[in-house]
Amino acid sequence: MPLVKTIQPNTFTKILVWKIEESFEDLYQSVVLNDNSLTRLNSMKSELHKRGFLSVRYLLKEAGYTDFDLYYNEHGKPLLKDHTHISITHSYHYSAIILSQVNVGIDIEKNREKIINIYDKFVNTEKDSLSDEDLVKQLTVIWGAKESMYKIYPHGGLSFKNHIAIDPFLFHHKQSTGRVVCEDWNKEYQIFFEFLQDGFTLVYAMPKV
Repeated sequence: MPLVKTIQPNTFTKILVWKIEESFEDLYQSVVLNDNSLTRLNSMKSELHKRGFLSVRYLLKEAGYTDFDLYYNEHGKPLLKDHTHISITHSYHYSAIILSQVNVGIDIEKNREKIINIYDKFVNTEKDSLSDEDLVKQLTVIWGAKESMYKIYPHGGLSFKNHIAIDPFLFHHKQSTGRVVCEDWNKEYQIFFEFLQDGFTLVYAMPKV
């Protein structure tokens, strides 16, 4: 299994990043799925999506869990039966999970030019600011940060533009801060990011201390 990166931001948080190179058949033979996961897998039309789904279950196994330890709340937020916090992401041929004793979120995105065409849908110029660095990468970090914070919020329904903000950052800092502010939530987060090979961006969020 090409586990390309393990990150341990602190003593109680671990991130596993995997580059998906195995076939669907190899992945399927390597994990045991619960009934809900089998139903979800069988409903997927894209083999790429199926491989991403299975690779996350493989990462669970690497972390000492099985698919039977994982379940979802009514808003689609993943949970573990032992109450360890988990967040999941997969994009094209990368997947990752983050496990922690605190509420965390993670996202992997491919850096794509078309994000420039939709930035006004998730960037709030009154709250988010851009530097003169690579615009595509900046917007991808902002999207990934907001997606990570969105995944922490347990109830769903947030607006990336109106409810989630990220503070200014420079690439060499590899971090920023952000916040989720809505009627029932007002919390700040540390944002960490790095650029992976093949033009992908990894972002994760943790409570600000």
